[in-house]
Amino acid sequence: MTTWTARRLAWSVGIASIVLLVAALVLMFVDRESDLPSNVGIWSAADVADLIVNIGVPILGIVIVNKAPRNAIGWVFIVAGAALALAIFGQAYALHVLVADPGSLPAGRALAWLSNVLWPIPIVCLTLLFLLFPTGHLPSPRWRPVVWLVGVIFGLLTAASLTLATASWSDPFEGINVAAGSAGDVARVAIVFAVLGEIVALLLSVVSLVFRYRRSTGAERLQLKWFVSAAAVAAVAFSVGFFSDSAVVSAIVSISLVFLYVAIGIAMLKHNLYDIDLIINKTITYGALAAFITAIYVIVVVVIGAFIGVTEGVSLVATAIVAVAFQPIRRQAQQIANRLVYGERATPYEVLSRFSEHVGETYSGEDILVRMARLLAEGTGATSAVVWLRVGDEIRPAATWPTNGAMATAIPLVADDPPVVDGATASIPVRHQGELLGLLTVTKPPNEALSPVEEKLVADLAGQAGLVLANSRLIEDLRASRQRLVAAQDAERRRLERNLHDGAQQQLVALAVRLRLARSTASKDLAEADRMLEQLEGDVTDALENLRELARGVYPPLLADQGLAAAIDAQARRSPVPVRVEADGIGRYPQELETAVYFCTLEALQNAAKYSEADEVAVTLLEDDGELVLSIRDDGRGFDRATTRLGGGLQNMADRLAALGGTITVRSRPGAGTTIEGHVPVRTG
Repeated sequence: MTTWTARRLAWSVGIASIVLLVAALVLMFVDRESDLPSNVGIWSAADVADLIVNIGVPILGIVIVNKAPRNAIGWVFIVAGAALALAIFGQAYALHVLVADPGSLPAGRALAWLSNVLWPIPIVCLTLLFLLFPTGHLPSPRWRPVVWLVGVIFGLLTAASLTLATASWSDPFEGINVAAGSAGDVARVAIVFAVLGEIVALLLSVVSLVFRYRRSTGAERLQLKWFVSAAAVAAVAFSVGFFSDSAVVSAIVSISLVFLYVAIGIAMLKHNLYDIDLIINKTITYGALAAFITAIYVIVVVVIGAFIGVTEGVSLVATAIVAVAFQPIRRQAQQIANRLVYGERATPYEVLSRFSEHVGETYSGEDILVRMARLLAEGTGATSAVVWLRVGDEIRPAATWPTNGAMATAIPLVADDPPVVDGATASIPVRHQGELLGLLTVTKPPNEALSPVEEKLVADLAGQAGLVLANSRLIEDLRASRQRLVAAQDAERRRLERNLHDGAQQQLVALAVRLRLARSTASKDLAEADRMLEQLEGDVTDALENLRELARGVYPPLLADQGLAAAIDAQARRSPVPVRVEADGIGRYPQELETAVYFCTLEALQNAAKYSEADEVAVTLLEDDGELVLSIRDDGRGFDRATTRLGGGLQNMADRLAALGGTITVRSRPGAGTTIEGHVPVRTG
């Protein structure tokens, strides 16, 4: 059987079972005033609750088969739901035709007979559920004898039920007591032995569940925890039900079954059925609509029509009421279904809508990123979500949810490829105009992947997050560059302090000492004093040159007097690598611009001399389209930009130009040299 055929079959049988159960509920309501036998289902709180709870059996079957057609658990529910539906509807139909309104409809005894034959099927399905949950397979081949025992029990119960149902054809509501003769006696004995065998098989299936749990790990263990917890509650409720048939106990039994179905649904949905949110959503919505339409027709046609004694035209009134109220009820049912399926996550559309609203409001950069991480976690049901931001050549965690979680460490970038984040269930890159700006990562429980709906949600959220991360990156870059500039200024001040202390200051102190010595010598030996003064003259010249060298490091006098071209040309002559300077056509610029370009050039020349092994370096300065363009090219060995991180010198160059609204790019490849190019806007007027 193909997957499509299996799903279609499950939907067909499941919907038919639901329709039969709803029809049985309607017949029970219609016959509520009739004098019916006491041992059958009637219009009472307990019987109605049991019937409504049984609707959950085919619904679970549809859900499970639709996701995993090869998982036997879904088919166990489909078969059990069909048997329950036929048995309950058959009994309600037979009561209406044979007791409440004799002769009104055909085949009453045939459906009563069918109802009395089908009851072994749900009993056997319960045992199989314990044996096969949650994988649809036995824990191991050694449990096959239990399946064979279940098959024997099913054969005995089916043969006995066929015998008794046939024997009670004329009076189908008296149960096994109506069958007389040797056949009836044998059937009753077979039922006794079969029930005892079923108890043994059920106990063995519970034992198999314990063995399966002890060997399970990860998602399967979580599934079994849900199932075993709810099954234990149901077992206690049924045990109490054997000793009391009060309305309270019946309600407890019904509620325990609801919990069992919900637990099975959560276990399968949470760990195996990742992409059936939409199916469950629609099932709840249309189930609520079906219940509404049924209730309207029962109240208007059956109750009001019978009360006023008019049947013609009442169905038209019911149809009109349904038509008017359909859309409001549908919207309300959809909202309820959304909350039941998605919980606090709401729908993916609502998650994206909330994010759009937050982006349009006024928040700080950190706040909007935290909100983004929170919506990401809530929308996917993840245990944690992280928003990563690209800063320079690495990806840094900018926000995490929950906020009390440990913050991850930065990850270096290789080329422009998104990095792999260890432990993350999914990692979605965020790009803006083709540039990688960051990542969105979510971490779900072990062995749990994102569903297709959740994957689309994360991808859509990443698409909307591009502009937000672009702004956050600009803020982060600005903050980081300011910190680097402050640190560089502090380092420069400390360097000047060391140079003054260890260089010029020591020379001046030595000059003062030697002057005092020369003065004292002059009164004794004029020739020696003259020689000492001649040496002091040379020392003063050296001290003056040192001070000038320090002054050039702060702000070169040549740069202030003659501009960029002359200052860079002077530095080029001092370089150990031949440097060719082309600076025709440039004029004078503001002091801060000339200073930034000058020191960037010095940094580039220093790097070329230290690392490039070049034969020549070319420095070009030109003004183009309102920008001063600086280019430093060497013919050295180059490097691989994808695997080599930029050093502190290049970062300082980028910070200097960025402070003036400029940019810097580095192009290099092994064996082809390196080109550093900077662009700085030039103020005019």
